[in-house]
Amino acid sequence: MDLKKFVTIVPDYPKQGIKFKDITPLMNDGEAYKYATDQIVNYAKEKDIDLVVGPEARGFIIGCPVAYSHGVGFAPVRKEGKLPRDVIRVEYGLEYGKDVLTIHKDAIRPGQRVLITDDLLATGGTIEATIKLVEELGGIVAGIAFIIELSYLDGRSKLDGYDVMTLMKY
Repeated sequence: MDLKKFVTIVPDYPKQGIKFKDITPLMNDGEAYKYATDQIVNYAKEKDIDLVVGPEARGFIIGCPVAYSHGVGFAPVRKEGKLPRDVIRVEYGLEYGKDVLTIHKDAIRPGQRVLITDDLLATGGTIEATIKLVEELGGIVAGIAFIIELSYLDGRSKLDGYDVMTLMKY
C-alpha cells in the first residue's frame, strides 16, 4: 500500500517554510491505519518486546495498538507536569529552545525489552530523550518504529546503534 497517498502536506505550518506532514488522513482511513499499524506490529514481533513506549501525543496513537496486539503494556512519555506520580525527567534541545520529557519511575523494569514508537522522525531530539529515559530505568531499546522519516533532517544519526524502521521517507 502506498501510504504517502494518505499523508497531506500542509505548507507553512506551524511556521513559514515548513511543509508539515499530516497523518490524520491515514488515521481516518481504517484500511490504511490498519496496514501501517500491522507493519509496526510485524516489526515488533521480531524484537521480542515486553513493553511499548511512546512520546505524547502521536506516539500514543502509534504505540497503543501495537502494545494491544502483542498483549504487552504501554508506557507514556509526557511533557513535564503531565504525569501524576514520581517521574524521571530529561531535558532536550529543540530548534527553538529546550523542553522536558518525563516517564513514571516505575514504568519500566530493568531488563525489559522496549519498542519505542512515534509518528515522525525529524531531528531525532524527542526520540533521543525518550531513549535516555528508557535506559535510565534499565530498559533495553529493542527497536524504534516511525510512520514517517524526514531523512533530510538526519535525525537517524542521533539513533546510531539502535534498530530503526520507518514506513515512509521524505
